[in-house]
Amino acid sequence: MNYDNNNIFAKILRGEIPCNKIYEDDFVLSFHDINPQKKIHALVIPKGKYIDLDDFSLNASPDEMVGLLKGINIVAKKLGISTEIGKGYRALSNVSNDGGQEVPHLHFHLFGGEKIGKMVE
Repeated sequence: MNYDNNNIFAKILRGEIPCNKIYEDDFVLSFHDINPQKKIHALVIPKGKYIDLDDFSLNASPDEMVGLLKGINIVAKKLGISTEIGKGYRALSNVSNDGGQEVPHLHFHLFGGEKIGKMVE
């Protein structure tokens, strides 16, 4: 599968669609989910054109990989859910159709602010 430059996250990265931004640096953009599933529900996306976690792990540079992981931690701290200042959170990335991925741009959901519950049903 090739990267789709017209997916919603690509449009958000280009500034064509607004978002409720939480954090941004050279590697990631984070914003609140428009349809939150938990008390706190944020998205963290890499700025590079990666379809999913498999694509990212095969093709991203070491700096991009570190930048994404650090970005997730920074956002969790900003939201008050990291274990340093909160009670914890769930970071979730769906991969492809069977994994439940809806937008073909790598993204992590951060859920927190309450007990999250079972991983899968």
